[in-house]
Amino acid sequence: MKLRLFVATVFSLCVAGLGAAQNAAQNATQNAGANATSGAFGGSEYRLGPDDVIQVFVWKEPELSTDVVVRPDGNVSLPLIGELPAHGKTSVQLQGEIAWKLSEYLAEPIVNVIVKEVNSAKVSVLGEVKNPGVYKIGNRATLLDAVAMAGGFTEYAKRDNITVIRSMPDGEQKRFKLNVNQLIKNSKGDLFYVLPYDKIYVQ
Repeated sequence: MKLRLFVATVFSLCVAGLGAAQNAAQNATQNAGANATSGAFGGSEYRLGPDDVIQVFVWKEPELSTDVVVRPDGNVSLPLIGELPAHGKTSVQLQGEIAWKLSEYLAEPIVNVIVKEVNSAKVSVLGEVKNPGVYKIGNRATLLDAVAMAGGFTEYAKRDNITVIRSMPDGEQKRFKLNVNQLIKNSKGDLFYVLPYDKIYVQ
């Protein structure tokens, strides 16, 4: 009798431990996605798109320093350089290219590019939301922010089954499986931040 009780107790502890491990793994995956995106939007990793406004500063060259808007074709027009592709590039990448172009005319130009306005950042919210569509997002917008822009969940929405599809810089598409109920209950307050061009599908 004691042996059976001991075996049953050990089995129960193993099952409980397995469940806790699975929950921890799921939370770690979600938190990894959130941590990977936090700070990327609007920071040095943000990739420029149409209608974004950037400030180009060239040290000791005020006539070459200017604010410019990324055109719908993804290009910018800069003094002395002319046309330069900007779409899909970070501010660091763009300032490196500008400095390289200016080196044909200036000795060791020092260039700084700052993103002044983010206007191209949009996400698609599809599936069981009240107003599916494409929405402009602000800096550090969360998954819940994006759903709210789409009018919130429908009565048929499965809040524990949301997929975020993200195009990575190398062209790979990464999928995040999320449970909104767990995100809300997360005691650490970790949130999943969406990035421009994310596709959010609510089952």
